[in-house]
Amino acid sequence: MKWNVAISIMLASLVLAAGTQATGVEAGTDVQRPNVVMFHCHDLGQFLHCYGVKTVRTPNLDRFAEEGVRFARSFCTQPGCSPSRASLFTGRYPHNNGVMGLTHANFAWDLRPEEKHLAQFLKEAGYQTVAVGVIHETRSGAKRCGYDKHINQSKAAEGTTAVIEQLKQLATGTRPFYLYAGFIEPHRLPYPKGPDRPAGDHGFPGPHLKPDSALGVDVPGYLRDMPGTREELAGLQGAVRHVDEQFGRFIEAIRELGLEKNTLVIATTDHGIAMPRAKCSVYEPGLQVALLLRHAGRKGWHGGVVRNEMISNIDMLPSILELAGISVPANVQGRSFAPLLDGKAYTPNEVIFGELTYHGYYDPRRSIRTETHKLIANFSSAPAFQDPSQQWRPRSDTVVPENPATAFHRHLELYDLSSDPWEQVDLASKPEYTATRNELARRLYQHMVETDDPLLRGAVASPQHETRLKMLQGGPSPN
Repeated sequence: MKWNVAISIMLASLVLAAGTQATGVEAGTDVQRPNVVMFHCHDLGQFLHCYGVKTVRTPNLDRFAEEGVRFARSFCTQPGCSPSRASLFTGRYPHNNGVMGLTHANFAWDLRPEEKHLAQFLKEAGYQTVAVGVIHETRSGAKRCGYDKHINQSKAAEGTTAVIEQLKQLATGTRPFYLYAGFIEPHRLPYPKGPDRPAGDHGFPGPHLKPDSALGVDVPGYLRDMPGTREELAGLQGAVRHVDEQFGRFIEAIRELGLEKNTLVIATTDHGIAMPRAKCSVYEPGLQVALLLRHAGRKGWHGGVVRNEMISNIDMLPSILELAGISVPANVQGRSFAPLLDGKAYTPNEVIFGELTYHGYYDPRRSIRTETHKLIANFSSAPAFQDPSQQWRPRSDTVVPENPATAFHRHLELYDLSSDPWEQVDLASKPEYTATRNELARRLYQHMVETDDPLLRGAVASPQHETRLKMLQGGPSPN
């Protein structure tokens, strides 16, 4: 009898071990794994009151920061929608995961088949996985990402209503869940044709919202203080306020459903605001992103903590996996910040790497940022920055360059972030900065070699290159 019991225990142990290996869940993981909920929006940057923008009203996100953790120096890998998301959800650089440009329409970039999405990791570990709204990191759909369900509602108000309904259903289950909510605001939105707007013109805050200048308008130092700039920023403030209101509904539902204690809630975005020299550029306003989180049941993950360590959005995936007790694959390039919040040994990022390959057009740039300086390498003679205004006649203008129409990339750019946070004075040609420039150039090149950056082998062709060649030979149009 004792022998039979021993055999049964041994077989049960083998089954448990096999299940652990299949899901990647590490042995000894607490059965009470946390739910993971991510609130994500387009083009927010760090345009929040809690990040120092005094004229934007974001009381709900500010309160969340006061109750959770705010990463003061958080960055994305690429200042474009699809590539940044691809990094967030794979823990890998865009030039490694395959998404070096936009995924929709004729842009046609996509995750490589072997790339694994956060939702896939969590689903294999036993999580229920649900997405509401924008999925922009692939053109292959929600199922490819690992979502059990996708509700395609991208507007923040309607999407939040759908999220709350999903939370109610998920809260009754016995399995942990991952819920992603991705909304389009405060992205620029199309307006109807009018006296001052040609057809297809985009702007803030969108036809369904109103501008907000109740607290005034704070013009950042990289933009010229002009009526058009102030008008656009007031519109942006209205869109961000709307997003904040939906986030308030979102958080209230989590509280009412009793999910706070065992749920990691993350609020973040893809890249900087859609203003000239921010989105679509590797300058600070393009790469800086808001990152707020709270896990009320875990010490160090709540309580109004502000972390000043430099964090990249490729660090998100390994951090979530570690929290969920899932082993992190060796090819993940991000570094988990879970030990930092848990009060364990943690080596901060010494540098942050940024990149741009495609957005509206081919504009290959690579950057390295230290605590004090940034070096940008430009691999083309494209205009000084890609303008994200989506308007034939942009209403905002930059301080530098004074005339964007005649300004083109230099080979290298170097900025002292300590004295010049808006990156207005290029020091790359100054003799006294030669040593700094050369050292950063060496480190950037080393990073490109270590990550097998395709720019090392020449220009990067878009996914449509071969399609166009086939069309010239009589092949069918993909449209």
